[in-house]
Amino acid sequence: MKDHGGTEDRRSWMGILARAPEGRAAACLDAAMARPGFTWLRAPEIGTVMVRGRAGGTGAPFNLGETTLTRCALKLADGTVGHAYIQGRRKADAEVAALCDALMQTEDAARIRRAVIEPLRTEADAARASRARKAAATKVDFFTMVRGED
Repeated sequence: MKDHGGTEDRRSWMGILARAPEGRAAACLDAAMARPGFTWLRAPEIGTVMVRGRAGGTGAPFNLGETTLTRCALKLADGTVGHAYIQGRRKADAEVAALCDALMQTEDAARIRRAVIEPLRTEADAARASRARKAAATKVDFFTMVRGED
């Protein structure tokens, strides 16, 4: 097993896979290659996790509530292990995310990055920019408004 990125790099691709729209990571992976064989270490299972928050982002932490989560772990034939945690009830997406995680730790890393990770990142960036443009269009600058006292 060859190291194809540190912790920050892995955190980045795992986040991209976790936030991908339903079925999108699978479509990218299937277009790039035939899925390799693997064995389950933990088959996809659905559960809940507690979501914590902080008032203003800096206040004392508090329990916000629970959210549904799908998790799994698998091992490729060469022994490389992949994990996935996906919000919601999405077993197929968790499987693909775990498979991509494992493949990103092998010699196929550049291929998976080019065919799966980068397209998903580009799509997420475009969606974020679109939301920002829509929000900016509704912005009101109160300092330039006339108060009506004159």
